[in-house]
Amino acid sequence: MKAQDPSSTGIVLLDDDPFMLKLLTHMLAQLGYTRVVACDSGQKALQQVNGTYDVVDLIFLDINMPGMDGVEFIRRLVQCQYGGSVILVSGENSRILESVEKLIEAHQLIALGCLQKPVKPHELASLMSALKPNVGHRSLARVAQHSYSAEQFRAAISQGELVNYYQPKVALATGEVVGVESLVRWQHPVDGLIFPDRFLGLAEEQGLLTEVTRVVLFEAMKQAKAWCQAGHRLPVAVNVSMDDLIALDFPDIAEALAISVGVDPQLLTLELTEGQVMRQLSTVLDVLTRLSLKRFRLSIDDFGTGHSSLAQLRDLPFNELKVDRGFVHGASIDGTRGAICSASLRMAHQLQMQVVGEGIEDQDDWNFLSQLGCDVGQGYFIARPMPAADVIHWLSVWAARTGPTHLLTA
Repeated sequence: MKAQDPSSTGIVLLDDDPFMLKLLTHMLAQLGYTRVVACDSGQKALQQVNGTYDVVDLIFLDINMPGMDGVEFIRRLVQCQYGGSVILVSGENSRILESVEKLIEAHQLIALGCLQKPVKPHELASLMSALKPNVGHRSLARVAQHSYSAEQFRAAISQGELVNYYQPKVALATGEVVGVESLVRWQHPVDGLIFPDRFLGLAEEQGLLTEVTRVVLFEAMKQAKAWCQAGHRLPVAVNVSMDDLIALDFPDIAEALAISVGVDPQLLTLELTEGQVMRQLSTVLDVLTRLSLKRFRLSIDDFGTGHSSLAQLRDLPFNELKVDRGFVHGASIDGTRGAICSASLRMAHQLQMQVVGEGIEDQDDWNFLSQLGCDVGQGYFIARPMPAADVIHWLSVWAARTGPTHLLTA
């Protein structure tokens, strides 16, 4: 989708400060945005959103206002099924702004970013460059998507339509590629490539997650062996479900698959999320310990997003801790995220665990984690998930990119 044309962009400003309304109107006009309506109350802004003539693509929102504050206004936006974007403009501290951003995202609205008062022209221009048109409320868009039946998904599994994409993981100290994570996709014969958010919920409802895991794990093992035979030792990480973790025979099934393929279990890392670990702990501990005895590596994913006990994490046989992307991206300029990254890394290293930083999206993320001593990085700045057939070519591209004048000297 193309960026929004300034001349056709509908903008509502919501702030109780007349000077700020005039200033933002002027700054937006300098950027070519002239369809701007200034409102000094939430009620007036909602009237604009609900208007029948002009579509509102963007709302600038001051969250601290008399009467209807910004949080209540966001709630009312959801009721209006608003499908545009929101930019927060406030003098509040960053912790409050982050909370409101998370609230906007939780309501499935589009949070374009935050501007601290006084607003700086270059920061405004940067956010506006990312604006997309209002195309309707996200929940309505999802209704329009084609839905699939349990029978169709079972057929997809049996007909081999589930495929693995692989996202590289690299050592931050050297740039060396140290493995890949396997991410499942559905290669639909008519609808094309379907991402897991469209089918994993269905698989969970129908009790098919264990079948998905078997397919993904088996294909990942075969691919790891093929890469080894081609001279590339690329360990592969595979996500496992809660259904797998409470199946006492899962370690035996995983071992049997490895034997049938002829691959060393140490080339496989099984990833589970922090929230999964604490449910049915005794069974999970049984399964994880047996997997570890069979020499599979174990990783705890999305660390920091759950509410688990550090003592329980200490007692589980993990080799690796993955710091969630929500704490990694932007950590170099966000004190809260930086503190969480730093604390997670220190704790993991004290427990002799390797640390993977997820969600590295730019050079600043890379530099920050490198300086902290993070072991491994993963994210779009390094590579997006790709088909297995593209991985070998990417390795040569990455080798050129990490030469003496590129990433590792930054």
